[in-house]
Amino acid sequence: MSRKVLAVTASMFALATLAAGSGVDAQKRPKMNTVTITAHDFKFTAPRRVPAGLTRFRFINEGGTLHHAQIMKFSGNQRVKDLIAALKPNTPLPSWASEVGGPNAVGPKSETAVIQSLEPGNYAILCFVDTPDHVPHIMKGMYQDLTVTRSGANSSPLPEGDISVSLVDYNFKWSEPITAGAHRVTITTDAPQPHELTVLRLNPGKSAKDVMAWLEKMEGPPPAKAIGGVAGLEKGRPVSVGLVFTPADYMFICFIPDSKDGKPHFMHGMIQTVSVK
Repeated sequence: MSRKVLAVTASMFALATLAAGSGVDAQKRPKMNTVTITAHDFKFTAPRRVPAGLTRFRFINEGGTLHHAQIMKFSGNQRVKDLIAALKPNTPLPSWASEVGGPNAVGPKSETAVIQSLEPGNYAILCFVDTPDHVPHIMKGMYQDLTVTRSGANSSPLPEGDISVSLVDYNFKWSEPITAGAHRVTITTDAPQPHELTVLRLNPGKSAKDVMAWLEKMEGPPPAKAIGGVAGLEKGRPVSVGLVFTPADYMFICFIPDSKDGKPHFMHGMIQTVSVK
């Protein structure tokens, strides 16, 4: 695993002023734990201990700018302070830190949710966004330790989605065309390196080209709205996300740096647009 810190924060800054919608879970859910994460400028309000098993991360953005909640698992006794100490510009994450999903970016006064399974261990909740001053929110204290305990664990399976998407090097492979309405989306990474699904709803008359041009200078109103997805997700950890697709054009993009050359995956072609009728 080799996410490079500066590339991540720069990529997230590029989306910083995009507004957001929220995923809606329209289906009956199996028994699961619910963990509410509230984002502020610049901290999280969230439980510090939760039971293992199927977990719904409800993410509410009460801040004034874009935020997300990257869930990271530590393989040993490390805590978030150890991760902060280990983060260096243009260097990979330490080998003991793994990106295991979590709710991707939404804008102020918006919310989304991700359902995933957690095993016991030490985790962290992190925000890599770096707006408005190019200082990543994690460096402003926007992080929190999370301990997952065996007590209260449940063994419910991940809810079945009506549509699925596989994140590969370097593409988004959907099981079927996306239709308008509420969907439960099963997301998996099927590649040796982590990927993310950032979902943008394009404004009328705008295209992916407009988004990429806007990201260069970030001048004027943004041409799209961020409506969630899943943050960095390694292989073997499927998640479930509720998304509502209104009739519009959408853009899917991955900003995670490549494990070989450090370039964001969208520079390797991991951008996709679809038109939902």
